[in-house]
Amino acid sequence: MQTRPCWVEIRTRALEDNFRFLQSLAAPDVELLAVVKADAYGHSLDLCAPAVVRAGGKWLGVSSVEEGLKARALCPDARVMVMAGVFPGQGAAVIEHGLTPVVWEPAQLDGLEAAARAAGHRAGSLPVHLEIDTGMSRQGASLDSLSSLLPRFEPGSPLRLEGIMTHLYGADEADGLATQQQLDRLQQALGRVESAGLYPDWLSVGSSPTLVGGMSATIVALAARHGMKAMLRPGLSLYGITPLFHPDFTPPANDNTDVGEPPSLASAHRQLQPVLTWKSAVISVRTIPAGAVIGYNGTFVATEPMRLALVAAGYADGLDRSLGNRFSLLVRGQRAPLAGRISMDHAVLDVTEIPAVQAGDEVVMIGSQGAETITAYDHADASGTIPWEVFTRIAARVPRIAV
Repeated sequence: MQTRPCWVEIRTRALEDNFRFLQSLAAPDVELLAVVKADAYGHSLDLCAPAVVRAGGKWLGVSSVEEGLKARALCPDARVMVMAGVFPGQGAAVIEHGLTPVVWEPAQLDGLEAAARAAGHRAGSLPVHLEIDTGMSRQGASLDSLSSLLPRFEPGSPLRLEGIMTHLYGADEADGLATQQQLDRLQQALGRVESAGLYPDWLSVGSSPTLVGGMSATIVALAARHGMKAMLRPGLSLYGITPLFHPDFTPPANDNTDVGEPPSLASAHRQLQPVLTWKSAVISVRTIPAGAVIGYNGTFVATEPMRLALVAAGYADGLDRSLGNRFSLLVRGQRAPLAGRISMDHAVLDVTEIPAVQAGDEVVMIGSQGAETITAYDHADASGTIPWEVFTRIAARVPRIAV
């Protein structure tokens, strides 16, 4: 059966190329954990997790145990890290399916330890990663709480402290001040871990901005100082979007070059390929007279005769309602303004200046058509959000198709 013409195309080859490029930035001293949480940032876990593994990825990062079970079914040999914690009653599933949990609360350790003992696990057989809150105040153990958490990894426990991780909340800030403060706190935490006689394998710090911004060496050095291997967790860059830095990188006063950004970031701008294209189609075209109202609440009134194209995409598909009257989509290689408010299932384009638009014409909401391109950053700037939200709010009812 022919489906409603609103769909997302996923270039899995581009995703593989992006992972290999990011791995080249990290090599040889950094392991990458590919973040595929939230249905691979709305790109489809089904399509993206196997693509990462085909490209050589060994670790996948998900939010929940539920996502972890799906990732495990798709990629039976990958390490799957549950980054947003394990909830009560989920310990048995973690153990049965070989997931790697991130922990920071005593209750999480209680549940995992009980489940491991119930399953007959021997001492030190369940690897966990301990998250440290170094300043984001979201999740993670405080420095003060380590004195009570670290003894939980005593020799008789089935839990093994395999890794330490933290999240850098300002890694996309070019001055690096917040990041340095966080790394200083992390250094204190690592000292306390060592003092407790614990020597984890992995130090997992930083996401896409850390990697493409050229900070990998800093993380590698910190890890090596404590006998650990470095791990970074790219997300947005994996899907072909280069992080923006605030404020922009600028060259030193005595630097005569034109570009102040680090070589890794300049290379990312050249090499990363967008993975997702979001498309729809024109359903019908009509001509209206001057004075006609377009859409709910009459926010657009024609001042002259106009040609309008009805598009099979609305806010229930993820097209932000705030874009009405202030954004354009692509049809026949040209930008066509959105006229009136976006409806639940439809949007209307002003195609008065675009000849021969007709029913069935392809409409691009994210991606390229002809010489024009609309990016997730364009959507984010127009709707006051970030590319992560633009991708993840594309509704589940919009099919993802590998191309």
